[in-house]
Amino acid sequence: MKLIYNEDERMLADIATEFLESKSPVAAKRALRDQNSDLCFDPHIWQEMAQLGWSGISFAETFGGHGFSHKGLAAIFEAIGNNLTHSPMLSSVVICGGILQQLAKTNDLSEQHISWLEQIISGDKRIALALEEGVRHNPDHITTTAVKVDGGYRLSGDKVMVIDGYGADALLIVARINDITAPISLFLVPNDGRFSHKKMSVIDSGNYTSVKFEQTLIDDESLLTSTLVSAKVNAAKAALDVGLALGRLCLAAEMLGASSTLFNMTIDYLKTREQFDTKIGTFQALQHRAAKCFIELELTRSAVISGFVMADKLHSLFPEQLDDSVALLQVIDDISAAASLAKWKAGQLSDMISGEAVQMHGGIGVTDELDVGLYLKRIRVAQMSLGDSDFHLTQYADLTA
Repeated sequence: MKLIYNEDERMLADIATEFLESKSPVAAKRALRDQNSDLCFDPHIWQEMAQLGWSGISFAETFGGHGFSHKGLAAIFEAIGNNLTHSPMLSSVVICGGILQQLAKTNDLSEQHISWLEQIISGDKRIALALEEGVRHNPDHITTTAVKVDGGYRLSGDKVMVIDGYGADALLIVARINDITAPISLFLVPNDGRFSHKKMSVIDSGNYTSVKFEQTLIDDESLLTSTLVSAKVNAAKAALDVGLALGRLCLAAEMLGASSTLFNMTIDYLKTREQFDTKIGTFQALQHRAAKCFIELELTRSAVISGFVMADKLHSLFPEQLDDSVALLQVIDDISAAASLAKWKAGQLSDMISGEAVQMHGGIGVTDELDVGLYLKRIRVAQMSLGDSDFHLTQYADLTA
């Protein structure tokens, strides 16, 4: 297993870095925050990202994608973390697109829903996952119900922390049919005003909403799948696990990128800040702390790239393996374990480096005029999104036991 980028992936990383530094630097993030932007991203920049092919990077050519390795996503999200760029890449492309593609591969997706997948890949449509129901990530704790009625289903329940929920063209809703003890199902519902959104205030100034379903009527075609693959897992749960694993890997890569930039900013400061007519970077105690940060950065990079290499198993599954619930479940478990390891390690790294950056910068490290604070806030939200360190430590132990 090669834990480095190949030539094509390095080229993609260079293009992503150059594009985001010129079109969506940290100053753009600050401007969107100060303007109280509801979307929290620039739609024109997003369209340029889609035109560069980023929204189709890891999708099969059958659906209009490019069939690139998942490590390509690592390169893009590391650049996103470097520049604190907010876009629908995570919510719509990686998570929801990953879920829909997995369902399409197992023939659990209608032509209508495949059309949604193709429009996600082209960047023409955006979908947000409505999953979370509490303050902590728990994808198994789903109490939202869809009761079968004439002409469709009636949704009841509350969702929180819907990433990029404001302005999304549709919601991908996780619910249980008729009863909270039933297996989970997935519903793709156009965001046409039939349910109420409320913007949530989060410290990274991102686009998050809460959604309330009050006997909301949706049609039969909204149901993606609830087909049982085996007695232990259904198609909806398997696809959700794939989407969440890919999302966690991309968050890990983003935290790696943010931590790398924070580390470089701190090293530059150590080289210029003087105390007692001496550069503080010459103090041995600070050198040792910086060296430890560098070592952890490289260890985390290996864990993150390893997770994306594992995700490429999704590309190499044979048709008979997609029909074999045991083989499919094992691959998904392997990817989920690798994603948990990567996100746990990236969370530990970013916690250490963000803390060191604030301390080594001194009092100015927590002022708004310095970008350190913006990175710190984004890192804290990314650490909690799709599971914190405790969640992933437990999940990794369970999946590898």
